[in-house]
Amino acid sequence: MGEIQNRQHVVKQNRPERTMEGDAFSAFAITALRLAGHLTSAGDQLAKPAGQTSARWQVLAAARRSDMSVAQIARALGLARQGVQRLADVLESEGLIAYADNPLHQRAKLVRLTEEGAARLGVIEVAQADWADGLGAAFTSAELDAVMARVMEMLEGGEAAGG
Repeated sequence: MGEIQNRQHVVKQNRPERTMEGDAFSAFAITALRLAGHLTSAGDQLAKPAGQTSARWQVLAAARRSDMSVAQIARALGLARQGVQRLADVLESEGLIAYADNPLHQRAKLVRLTEEGAARLGVIEVAQADWADGLGAAFTSAELDAVMARVMEMLEGGEAAGG
């Protein structure tokens, strides 16, 4: 027991002091990261009936929005270009997106949603609308700015996306 207390003392000793506001922001950031994980998990559950994942869903949705290259999609989503390229190549091999010539860049092809890709995306969006409406019904618009902890409780409790 003394060894554990000694280790905890060393950890506490090396931790910089923060203001009360810094502690609050740190707690907020940790909660936001946990929420992101829960949203990704819920997204995976919503996309599963269409044979997709959250990541693939994001690329399909970006392909529908406008003619963008893989690099542009990656920037818009805040993801690495290489990861989006891998996803796009798989989606293309499954016939869900197609590459098209880019008049602005010879090598950077544009990503376009196919009819089958649009159908799969539609399945996901119907499920997502019901999911969002269900969670959204628990809040007023004004509450949503201060609701992260409440949403986390709901998601951790398995109340959303069939969890």
